[in-house]
Amino acid sequence: MSDEALAETTNFLEIRRKVRDSELLSAAVEKLLWQVRFSGRLSIVVQNGRVLRSGYEEGLFRKRGRADL
Repeated sequence: MSDEALAETTNFLEIRRKVRDSELLSAAVEKLLWQVRFSGRLSIVVQNGRVLRSGYEEGLFRKRGRADL
């Protein structure tokens, strides 16, 4: 196996580990999600190694008795 192929395999295995261990979000984003008590789905679409699109499902914030959330 060439050095390039070995590096690619190692990188792919690291991506799989991070997905499995839920290490995809930065600590800052995770903190924001906790602060707003977000419960729902986040999604990211990656193409050629770059984030193409991201989003969340609407209406999944916990109600706080305010209509403006």
